[in-house]
Amino acid sequence: MRPTPGTENTRKGVPERRINKSGMFFNNMDPPEAAAASRERAADTWIGVLGPAALLGLSVVGYAAGVAPKLLGISWVAFGAMAGAIPLGRRASRRGHARGLAWGYGLASGAMITSAAVFLLPGAIDHHAAFGGFGVAAGIVLGYSAHTVGHRLSHAETAFEDTALRLTAHALAAGAVIGVVYGAMPELGPLLGLAIVSHKGPAGYAAARRLASQGKSTTSLLVPAAGVGITAIPAALIELPATDAGNGLIFGFAAGVFLHVAMDFLPRCEIGGEIYEAAAVEEGSHALLDRLRLHAVASTILGGVAVFLAWLVVSG
Repeated sequence: MRPTPGTENTRKGVPERRINKSGMFFNNMDPPEAAAASRERAADTWIGVLGPAALLGLSVVGYAAGVAPKLLGISWVAFGAMAGAIPLGRRASRRGHARGLAWGYGLASGAMITSAAVFLLPGAIDHHAAFGGFGVAAGIVLGYSAHTVGHRLSHAETAFEDTALRLTAHALAAGAVIGVVYGAMPELGPLLGLAIVSHKGPAGYAAARRLASQGKSTTSLLVPAAGVGITAIPAALIELPATDAGNGLIFGFAAGVFLHVAMDFLPRCEIGGEIYEAAAVEEGSHALLDRLRLHAVASTILGGVAVFLAWLVVSG
């Protein structure tokens, strides 16, 4: 017997879905609940529009104020990477794509670790060995602390979707660090910034997949997509005292922050993790996770090798 339009046959353990005219499904929602969900989606849409609008305005102002075009380019690459991954995540919301997540996270984290170690650590030590080392330690510790305390945002009652809220906080912080680094040393090439924001693609993909699988709007993810540029452009205009100790601290701190972010993005194929959930394996079944671990290692190594090869091309 064919299901009636707007419904699906109820299977064991799967609730009936009712689909509204916009295509969003509500699992056994009463009309008031469905109306509230529609209002939430509308609010997310308006909030999402603010992100690219703010980035566009700041880009115009920053260009007029003399912000390096390469920093503007990095900001828009970060936006394009996350925004472009959103529709891919939406399409994958009802499928696993665990291998894609492992490769996305692995490539990004490998590139970030290598870039921080090659382009930031030597500068920190060259400027001031002790302050550079203290900066690295501060960046790792504060990055971890902010990430851990920031988890409390998921319990906050706000009009902004909690996944997008956490990603926005992360993007704004990373953008501020990138802006300060490029403002202090404008001769830095774009390779560092591009490698640092390479995680925006897999992060946007994973977040969009998670939100879409819950029937939530993904438009709010445009705000964290623009977040790097929103803080990087104003931060680049700040003139900091040019001292060896200060530069060592700045570059060390940046290296520590990005090393923490890179380590946090390492693909972990453990039970209960994001890749495990995407794989949809039953608890106790380790065969698929064991194969995914090999993909995770290979992708992380390849991400580092890609930065090395790019460095050879640029420096040669």
